[in-house]
Amino acid sequence: MPRLAIPKTYKMLIGGALVRSESGRAIEMSGGNVCRSSRKDVRDAVKSARAAWPGWQARTAYNRGQIVYRLAEMLEARSGEFAELLGEGGGAEVAASVDLLVHYAGWADKYQQCLGTVNPVAMPYFNFSFPEPMGVVGATANRGLNGLLEALVPAITGGNTVVVLADDGSAIVASEFSEVVATSDVPGGVVNILTGLQSETLPHLAKHMDVNALVLTDEPQRQSVLEEATENLKRLVVSAPGRSSLEQIRLLQETKTVWHPVGV
Repeated sequence: MPRLAIPKTYKMLIGGALVRSESGRAIEMSGGNVCRSSRKDVRDAVKSARAAWPGWQARTAYNRGQIVYRLAEMLEARSGEFAELLGEGGGAEVAASVDLLVHYAGWADKYQQCLGTVNPVAMPYFNFSFPEPMGVVGATANRGLNGLLEALVPAITGGNTVVVLADDGSAIVASEFSEVVATSDVPGGVVNILTGLQSETLPHLAKHMDVNALVLTDEPQRQSVLEEATENLKRLVVSAPGRSSLEQIRLLQETKTVWHPVGV
């Protein structure tokens, strides 16, 4: 009698650890069972992201680039597995995702020069403006592996930490990528990935007072959380195909301006 395959039960990534939802709920899918995250899971993920942010944004830009590049290497090592998960055209999507990670790794120590400036002032001061990360970024991911990376990589390249809500259609791919992150050089809490129903968890992420920005997949999603997000003046960014990598990073940065007396 042939041995029956045991369906895999995937976990979420919170604080660098692979965990099940505190509610114990799961969604049964054709490729396995995925966690159905709860409001408490969102709170735990944001708490982990906030705790990880000071250390992550204090790292050198070069070091952050090395860590993102290492993610690309680890994803490429599992390219066959991800291609099978993604189905038709999966090989091309994995290759594009690896390229995306390498591309942003290269930007990690360059966007500062492009976004910073010395401002001309008619006073005896040097006046500098330069980008600084916002803090904790929440994001939704709906378009397979490439959509997941487009949601999280610009944020972490720029020194932010991130909480990603993957919808049920991308949940298995997101869960597999969680395993890649958990075994990589990314510090715990920098990337947190939750699966389940975005309709349940996104409102809680939007109203969380310790989240500084939201990256959303479309305009209807932005409108659905507009009221909750205004409580702490969250920045709302809607994904736009064709937007440049530099612009993707800039949208999750604040601009800090410093005045310094000449000759001091």
